[in-house]
This record gives sequence, structure tokens and C-alpha cells, in this order.
Amino acid sequence: QVRLVESGGGLVQAGASLRLSCAASGRTGAMGWFRQAPGKDREFVVGISYNGGTTSSADSVKGRFTISRDNAKNTVYLQMNSLKPEDTAVYYCAARRLFRSGVFSSENYYDYWGQGTQVTVSS
Repeated sequence: QVRLVESGGGLVQAGASLRLSCAASGRTGAMGWFRQAPGKDREFVVGISYNGGTTSSADSVKGRFTISRDNAKNTVYLQMNSLKPEDTAVYYCAARRLFRSGVFSSENYYDYWGQGTQVTVSS
């Protein structure tokens, strides 16, 4: 069992930047960030393959959010720029147990989840 711990959330103004980190207690396959706003379903934000060579982003964050990973540290990062009030949500880190190529946008593919970190963007 791998444990995921997110950090870096907070309250910022629109237009600001934040970087979220997710530290895993062991090696993982592909990883992703999801978010859930109040009253809405959890949605895919960005994902990265197990070796970091491939990434994918939701249309709503393309050009603003970037995912990266440092496998030596078992850590994945989410750099969020030009934040908007509609980015307000609890952000969750997720990881796959298997080391297979690809990026995965469906929650069903992920085996491990973090506890979530709150990001609030004020207008």
C-alpha cells in the first residue's frame, strides 16, 4: 500500500500561482491530479505517465496548469498559474500501482488517493 500526501494548497487571489506537491511513500505508476468543487463531481485535472514522458490536461486548465514528477523523490507536482475563482476546489493526488505506459483521466484507473488539499481562489 502506497500513501499519498498532498501539500501546497491555500487561499490566493485570482491571477496568482500555486504549486501543489504530492509525496508518495513508494514508487508508483502513472499519477494524476483531480479536483472537486462544492456540489460538483470530482473531475480530472492533469495526469502524467510513470516515467514523466507524457502528460495530459483537461481543457479547462490547458496552458495554465503543468504537472511534473521527480521519481527520485517519489513526488509529483502541480504548478498552477493564472488561477481563476472557478479553480476553487479540493485537489486530490492519485497514483496507479502498475507501471504501464499512458496517462489516465478516469478515476477508475487509480489505486491510491491522497486526502486532498484545499485551493481557494478569490476574485
